[in-house]
Amino acid sequence: MSGSEGGTGKGEDPGHPESAAAHARAHAGLQPGPAAEPVPGGTTASGTLLDTLRLAVVMLDTSGRVLLWSPLAEEMLGWAGEHIVGRRVSVLIDPGEDGPRAAPPAARRATSVPRPGPAERILADLLRSGRWDGILSVRHRDGHRVQIEARASLLVDGDGRPFVLVSIAETSRIRSMEHDLAALDSLFDSSPLGVAIFDTELRYVRVNEALARMNGVPAEETLGHRVEEIVAAEAAEELATLQRHVLATGRAVIDVVVPGPAGGWRSVSYHRLEDRAGRVLGISCTVMDVTERQQSAEKIERNRRRLALLNDVGSRLADLLDVRRIAERLARTVVPRFGDYSGVILHAAVPDGGELPGAPYGERTGMRQLGIGAIKEGPLVDRMLGIGKVIEVDRASVFGSVLHSARPALVRSADELRDTIATFPGDPKVQAALDLGIHSLMVAPLRARGIVLGLLVVSRAGGREPFDEDDVALAMELCDRSAAALDNARLYIREREGALMLQRSLLPRSVPEPPGVDLAFRYVPGSTGAAAGGDWFDVIPLAGGRVALVVGDVIGHGLRAAATMGRLRTAVRTLAALEMAPEELLRRVDDLGDDLAAGTAEGWTATCVYAVYDPSTRRLAVARAGHPPPVLVEPRPHGAGEARLLDSPAGVPLGVGGVEFESVELDVPDSSVLVLYTDGLVEARGEDIGTGMDRIRSVLGRRPLRSLEEACDDLLATLAQGREPDDVALLMARLGGLPEGSTAHWTFTAEPSAVRRARRRVRETLADWGLREMADVTVLLVSELVTNSLRYAHGPIGVRMVRGTSLLVEVSDPLPDPPRRRAAGVEDEGGRGLQLVARASRRWGTRHGPLGKTVWFELALPSSPTAAGALGG
Repeated sequence: MSGSEGGTGKGEDPGHPESAAAHARAHAGLQPGPAAEPVPGGTTASGTLLDTLRLAVVMLDTSGRVLLWSPLAEEMLGWAGEHIVGRRVSVLIDPGEDGPRAAPPAARRATSVPRPGPAERILADLLRSGRWDGILSVRHRDGHRVQIEARASLLVDGDGRPFVLVSIAETSRIRSMEHDLAALDSLFDSSPLGVAIFDTELRYVRVNEALARMNGVPAEETLGHRVEEIVAAEAAEELATLQRHVLATGRAVIDVVVPGPAGGWRSVSYHRLEDRAGRVLGISCTVMDVTERQQSAEKIERNRRRLALLNDVGSRLADLLDVRRIAERLARTVVPRFGDYSGVILHAAVPDGGELPGAPYGERTGMRQLGIGAIKEGPLVDRMLGIGKVIEVDRASVFGSVLHSARPALVRSADELRDTIATFPGDPKVQAALDLGIHSLMVAPLRARGIVLGLLVVSRAGGREPFDEDDVALAMELCDRSAAALDNARLYIREREGALMLQRSLLPRSVPEPPGVDLAFRYVPGSTGAAAGGDWFDVIPLAGGRVALVVGDVIGHGLRAAATMGRLRTAVRTLAALEMAPEELLRRVDDLGDDLAAGTAEGWTATCVYAVYDPSTRRLAVARAGHPPPVLVEPRPHGAGEARLLDSPAGVPLGVGGVEFESVELDVPDSSVLVLYTDGLVEARGEDIGTGMDRIRSVLGRRPLRSLEEACDDLLATLAQGREPDDVALLMARLGGLPEGSTAHWTFTAEPSAVRRARRRVRETLADWGLREMADVTVLLVSELVTNSLRYAHGPIGVRMVRGTSLLVEVSDPLPDPPRRRAAGVEDEGGRGLQLVARASRRWGTRHGPLGKTVWFELALPSSPTAAGALGG
């Protein structure tokens, strides 16, 4: 780097570099060596920071001649070693403003000594001070300028010869790296996030002030320590495990939330640090205070859980109409999600549908605990909570204050709880609460329509946080929803009891005992929903020992259904007395239409099965109006009977209108059992009704039906648990015949002698039956009816007598028109026959048959007071 021209000019020619380079290397004591090999136990440097910086090395002698030119210098400036080694370095340095310039003529005449260039000045400074550094503009081989930053040192080799070692790098690369490092330093120092660097031993090697403040340990005291020695113990083990995992696997860990000091929360992220060669340097750590975020998340989650609890309470109580079940479900739902122990205490009148107190509660009020919930069981819990317990609430207690003020009360600590209940030192429930570790208690009113129905009491024990104002707001929302359900259930109980009372008053309390027929019946109200419905059954004695069996079901529930059922039952009984055929009776009931509806704007529909059995002929007639088919169990000589569904036209429900009904008639074997029922016996949720019918057939055919009462119980025992909440009406009748010799029947030709023959046969039969005292009146009435048939009919005349609980006499003829009763004048010869029948008999009537009409009358047997009066008349 000197301006001297020492040495031969040819030796400096770039075109002849070999001798100069060799001479320079020999002069410097340097010889080219073999390629670098890895040091045993180490690695070859590759991809390091020096590769990014691209630091080139140049060796000069003290005159500025190039002795060594590294490959990176060749890449940087374009000059190959054979072109530059042995030449002076001044040929590469841009003279700039201080470099040689063409002098004006006057100056050239004044002197011929050139001014020293920048290379000579730098070399002079270097030889004087031993070192130099600065920025140079160097000429690239292709002609453009390259700015480099150089650091030169004056060194001495082992032989005492001085030489200059220069390290150079492109200024642009250095500035880019400086900017990157400055940005990293600025980010590290000024970041509000905590940042730390750990070495491969997982010790702190760098910590910013933000992290030092978070940890509460100065940065200088943190360096060299592990995380277990700095952070709180509850998070240290987890963090150390994460660090080892990241260091070993290289998989980053992002946003792991761990506890921080003073109840805060920290978000920690770890990344493994590697150099450009892939060597592991350690791990980096970023820490962020997420206490507010965590608190917000916890608040959101708490609100979500509260909304879920509200939704669960609403959905679990929505389908209940039983006060006790609502109280039990409410108490169990809030534990353990809202508290550890809970109780629902209600006014004593609420469970039974009674009236709520119109005036404020008194000094002491009787309440009943109907629902309890607890996280565990045991004697202490039983002592504090007891289902069905009667509780006397004193106005001075926290419970009494809530009951009177309708405002919730909160007991926030165990000490406050002791002070609150200090006035009841002998109460075992109080001591049990203290022994269970309860430290927070909330009492909230169950209000409906401005009236307090009762209290919801919830408590927390152990390590749970005490109740706060947000919990009170949630409890009030729970109470409002629950109280509405409780009040609805209370009102439903009142309506249900009224409907059941009406229904029971309309159903038969007992059934008659017609001859030849054994009866058993059951009625089961619906267990849930509007329990009082429109199911009914009836047994109606008919003339001649016949009996009508009726089972029906008004569609719907409640008071209106029960009232419609009552009107329908009355209509059926009234029409049955007219001795109508089953299909005709159903048609007449259907024609009543709006007269049977509960209101002018309301329609009605009902299903019904109407059966008439004549024990004297063992003949059964059945008609249906949309009702499930009856089951007939026919006896077998040995074992159980055969149960089958009667194949009869189903018809349509009553109230539809415009459809004819049909009946079937069949002869039934003696001791057959007829089973009439409503759909509540055979219907179940998710099950076909045919499955239910098969089920009752299976039960009826399982064993001999020796007891109808037991058979009724067996059928009710088959009710499916998932059945619809409907009423069940069940009527079973064992169909037999009249005792031997209890009937007599004759047919007479339509001639005058028929009256005489009929009188004689009736008198003889009554004598055989031991009823001589009834002969006169019976013969008189029979002669009147046979005479009428002779007068108006032209065909055979039938006379039938049946002895049962009364004496029945029937006279039949082919004339379809019924006789008309009229008032006979004093001088009239006829018209008094029916009047005589009506006055002398207990009852009488007419009915249509397939071949004409029948006029019948009944006489009480002699043991009856009514019979004595009739005979005496």
